Amino acid sequence: MTARMAAVSQPKARGMLFIHSAPAALCPHLEWAVGSVLGDNADLDWTDQPAEPRSRRAELSWTGDAGKGAALASKLAAYERVRFEVTEDATPGSDGQRFCFTPSLGAFSTTVGVHGDILISEDRIKNAIVAEAAGGDPIHLSLERLLGTPWDDELDTFRYASEDAPIRWLHQVV
Repeated sequence: MTARMAAVSQPKARGMLFIHSAPAALCPHLEWAVGSVLGDNADLDWTDQPAEPRSRRAELSWTGDAGKGAALASKLAAYERVRFEVTEDATPGSDGQRFCFTPSLGAFSTTVGVHGDILISEDRIKNAIVAEAAGGDPIHLSLERLLGTPWDDELDTFRYASEDAPIRWLHQVV
């Protein structure tokens, strides 16, 4: 099978990009970054973010090769003053992914199963148990970090502040 045939037969991934807050001056740079990853001109529909004065927010439904979610998250994390989430739905050949970033917590990533559950590997759970036994964080705190709870707690303020944002239907179900 040629590389071209493999690329054609590879299932496309789809996902969402939520830029929860970004300084207004960074918005054109973020559009360029998103476009450079997705291979298209990203024209994001920016709205004010009431949870943080002088900041903006945007959402984008995207489609691309599996792994584009990680590339988007990596590119956006370089801007450091942006709060965002990137999701990539599972495909027949790959698990889904979720990436979050906040300036105060840094990056978080996890694997997401086909039903939307966060999947934590056995080794990561064993490591959390061993760390607690060695005098580290209690297991419940380690599990909260593995589930992304601190990121969700911080981002919730920015998610709810966007409730007045325009609603978009993302995907047609057939």
